[in-house]
Amino acid sequence: MLNYIQAQKQVEELEKSGKWATIPADDVIEKAAKALSANNFQAEIVENGIKAKERVFEILPDGAEVMVMTSRTLDTIGVTSQINESGKYNSVKSKLKTMDRVTQELEMLKMGAAAEYAIGSVHAVTQDGHVMIASNSGSQLPGYANGSKNVIWVVGVQKIVKDIDAGFRRINERSLPLEAIRAHEAYGTEGSNVSKLLIMNRENKPGRIRVILVKEVLGF
Repeated sequence: MLNYIQAQKQVEELEKSGKWATIPADDVIEKAAKALSANNFQAEIVENGIKAKERVFEILPDGAEVMVMTSRTLDTIGVTSQINESGKYNSVKSKLKTMDRVTQELEMLKMGAAAEYAIGSVHAVTQDGHVMIASNSGSQLPGYANGSKNVIWVVGVQKIVKDIDAGFRRINERSLPLEAIRAHEAYGTEGSNVSKLLIMNRENKPGRIRVILVKEVLGF
């Protein structure tokens, strides 16, 4: 467990150094996008969060069943609120908020794990086309791995790393402390953990997963 106080100290140092929050050169971004596509992740590059939001809603059909995973990236660019509050989509998250976790837990787990569309972000993308997603609860991982028919990830390009080892370091040195602070402020928890970690090397169903790489610093 990384607690709130420890996380604050780590984030202070990160902000001074800028570590893991640098936008890479265009050739690095393009290399990662090509590698993702070679691994059957349908990758594209956009200039900013505004364009990323436009692409999400070009992809999503009206009335689609959508599970928006907890994501600072999606919150920042306005995707979360539009899906959950506009009434244009069948928002799984909105439904879950009306259900009783004690008496309907199994139904809730199934709904969250197998929505028609799962939308969120990731914590690291390697230059050779692998994707890493860390979680404390693991709630977003089943849909990403196989449960959802369609997956959309919106990813700030500062999350591009050289390789899997660098991805592990990025997650523990940057994503974890920022998430520990977010969780404490949102839920009153002591902090957070990297309890579960999904590494996706390749997608077996071409076109199932779209990765929108955004040339801005977005998310953790």
